[in-house]
Amino acid sequence: MSDLPPAPVPPAQPVAPVAASEKWNVLSIVGFVLSIIGFNVVAIVLGFIGLNQVKKTGERGRGLAIAAIIIGFVSIVLGIILTIVFFSALAATGTLTDTSY
Repeated sequence: MSDLPPAPVPPAQPVAPVAASEKWNVLSIVGFVLSIIGFNVVAIVLGFIGLNQVKKTGERGRGLAIAAIIIGFVSIVLGIILTIVFFSALAATGTLTDTSY
């Protein structure tokens, strides 16, 4: 056996830092999900708060916040229109008034 020194170890390659994924705004996500589920007023409020936070912090989620606001308002307007149409149809059929004496 020879008394040779161990072979030199090559220097370690520097590890490239992993790009930190941008943080998502939680309120924007929650507002969007709630607007899909049907909690429209809460979704609108969370959408506006999330949009304000996204502008201040630069987080991701601006589109989700805007979508929560739009879906919430459109759902409320459609609900009002459908309610008016429903009661108008009931009134037209005469089921709302009692005409039998």
